[in-house]
Amino acid sequence: MPLEASARIVSELTSRGYNAEREAVTHLASADDPQAALERVIETLPEDALVVRSDHVRATLSASDSTSKPGAGGSEPGFEPDGEDPSASTGATVSDPTATGGGSPVETKGSTDAERSVDPALRSLEIDGDMTGQSTGTGEYSDFVAVFRDRLERLGAKLRSRINHRPATAIQKMPGGGEVAMVGLVNDIRSTASGHWLIELEDATGTFPWLVMKDREYADLVEELLCDEVLAMEGTLADDSGIAFVDSMYFPDIPRTHEPSTADRHVQAALISDVHVGSQEFMHDAWNRFADWLHTEQAQHVEYLLIAGDMVEGVGIYPDQDEELDIVDIYDQYEAFNEYLKRVPGDIEIVMIPGNHDAVRLAEPQPGFDEELRGIMSAHDPRIVSNPSTVTLEGVSILMYHGVSLDEVIAELPEEKASYEEPHKAMYHLLKKRHVAPQFGGHTRLAPEERDYLIMEDVPDIFHTGHVHKLGFGKYHNVLAINSGCWQSQTDFQKSVNIDPDAGYAPIVDLDTLDVTVQKFS
Repeated sequence: MPLEASARIVSELTSRGYNAEREAVTHLASADDPQAALERVIETLPEDALVVRSDHVRATLSASDSTSKPGAGGSEPGFEPDGEDPSASTGATVSDPTATGGGSPVETKGSTDAERSVDPALRSLEIDGDMTGQSTGTGEYSDFVAVFRDRLERLGAKLRSRINHRPATAIQKMPGGGEVAMVGLVNDIRSTASGHWLIELEDATGTFPWLVMKDREYADLVEELLCDEVLAMEGTLADDSGIAFVDSMYFPDIPRTHEPSTADRHVQAALISDVHVGSQEFMHDAWNRFADWLHTEQAQHVEYLLIAGDMVEGVGIYPDQDEELDIVDIYDQYEAFNEYLKRVPGDIEIVMIPGNHDAVRLAEPQPGFDEELRGIMSAHDPRIVSNPSTVTLEGVSILMYHGVSLDEVIAELPEEKASYEEPHKAMYHLLKKRHVAPQFGGHTRLAPEERDYLIMEDVPDIFHTGHVHKLGFGKYHNVLAINSGCWQSQTDFQKSVNIDPDAGYAPIVDLDTLDVTVQKFS
């Protein structure tokens, strides 16, 4: 079935308020007169129907003595070609796999030899870590204490088995010259007059200073540290026991022996983010090409769509944003997004988390959308969960996080370790710290809760972010990290801060192999 025929049918159904399963679109496009077949199907749909399903199309066409034929090259009757098929792009791969502890993902092309119909019983989708409706924070001092205690306890547990740790107050009472170890939060990082580094660790009992000598082989790790992350240090106490000289440093990290899970069948997931409907720079043509492509045989194995935040452009997000808005009302923006969502095949499972442009609180973790916004975006019945959340698709766990903290990682770390041009490498540092937003009080707003929902308690198989509008993917200790670009061309604000977005890309992951293909629609 040509893309043009599919696109025309999908566009017509969307304009009338309907979504459709891919197989339904295939049957309509295969009819002798697709337009007449579509009209007959719409006339016979139940009044409360939102999705045109394949069984209804087959029944209607059979009752009307319509005949079907397989899709072929060229245009179908009633539908004239109005564009070219999108091209494929391989995206960016890791240039030095040995430096990241894992090889680059193998890029593949989708096959077209499997049956298009999917047995829903084969699908499996589970959500973990969704804190929507679970927020307990009141902003009291005790809330902040609780969240940091939880962070230290849970991430510290991953480190205490590796060292002979002591509380800060116990270390202060130990005799000088002995070996000592501690697990704590990074409270302060500063350089000395001699060029050494002084790291202050804090635990539930107090603080203790650790000196990292500039000529030691691990001194460059200090450049990777962020305040409030959990760390373990081993070293030797000074004679007066007032400071310890660091001999080794440990992060919670992803085990190098991590073996990711994979699906038992060939099935794919599209990972995208930052749609930004409502912006004058929203690339509606690219989005429509993407949605139409999802109806084709090339995309027949794409059964899941994961959107990592910023469905809409929002209002009042940055200075003079109103001058760049195509839709100025936030609710109208979501209404428009819902219309674009209708173009996605009705048999694709969708999971969405909010981002910093969405109409939710800015502080992370961000609960999923309220009931009014969920009602607006109900056409496709998506799973709407908090930012971050972990979604497990047929055994493959995917940590979805919008990615605001990547700005902080890139700003704090040297350019060779984290940059906007290679956003996946900035994600590696979050994996190493086992926390999606470790630093408090900086660019990233963090909400105090009884539990730290931003911890990576379990190792994900895939780490999916957006926010920075740059495309990049690679593997860190066998965890596939993907930053999925955006669907918004460069805005005046982005020009002012030298951001050149990667727009109109859709990374497609084979869940049975964790190989990646990047489709380009811009």
